Amino acid sequence: MPGSSHTTAEIEPRLSAAVERFLTYMTAEKSASRHTLKGYREDLFQCCEFLTSAGCRTPGDASSVLLRRYAAALHASGYAASTVARKLASMRSFYRFGQREGWVTANPAKPVKSPRRTRPLPSFLTHEEILRLLEAPRGTSLGDVRDRAILELMYSSGVRVSELTGLDDKDLDLAGGTIRVRGKGRRERLGIVGSHAAEALRAWLHARVGLPQSQGTAGPQPLFRNRFGKRLSVRGVARLLEKHLAAAGLTGRASPHTLRHSFATHLLDNGADIRSVQELLGHKSIVTTQIYTHVTTARLLDAFNKAHPRAR
Repeated sequence: MPGSSHTTAEIEPRLSAAVERFLTYMTAEKSASRHTLKGYREDLFQCCEFLTSAGCRTPGDASSVLLRRYAAALHASGYAASTVARKLASMRSFYRFGQREGWVTANPAKPVKSPRRTRPLPSFLTHEEILRLLEAPRGTSLGDVRDRAILELMYSSGVRVSELTGLDDKDLDLAGGTIRVRGKGRRERLGIVGSHAAEALRAWLHARVGLPQSQGTAGPQPLFRNRFGKRLSVRGVARLLEKHLAAAGLTGRASPHTLRHSFATHLLDNGADIRSVQELLGHKSIVTTQIYTHVTTARLLDAFNKAHPRAR
């Protein structure tokens, strides 16, 4: 099985050219992110490397039998089930594009089954732990005022870190209690700004008045900036969260995504319906949101086992 380093020199040119056309399509028509495109590129060049070694000269030369051999080779190489499933999903998307382009009449990857994945339950913070984290930036410095606003908004709206750092001033509607969020695939949705988050955001907007404008005054102004007036990065948010987790005594308990998990879990725990949570999270499929119902069910079962006299 080929290694993880794939170069077009190891691949039949017509195969690599088909991959490049697919990536162009994903960029232009599906608005795929750079991260998504990077994953597709690595997965598909690895597949094409295998096909080249098997004697294929075009993508259409591959059969379902050959692609099953590729799946078996991935398993044999020790890849995790989740990684194999992702690589096979990339392959299926590539061949669906091939049907659209006309270089295959049927998708040979469709019959290739992905391995069953045991999806781990998302980690979350308890309500008491969340309060400790939100109270961690206690100071009056510009950084602490900003960090309080960030943490309050992440917990109030359930936004991803990349969505948070992509927010501009114009996306915030404090009067209406909402933010306009651009999620995966550039799909837009509304996020909720609760009263505590709104208060923290007002304090931040007041405190940052002296900061330099980002890219002059013409372009969109980022909602969250560093001390130089530049848009705060995803890594910057991760660093500030690490700092405040340590201050709250929660080191090792959370990542930026844990606030999103906590947001969804606490909503469901307190009676929110799953369709509303799906919309607030920006999940395309409710199947993705249902993982949080497993969390709440697991907690109920744990409480039952600990408290019911005939549980065991």
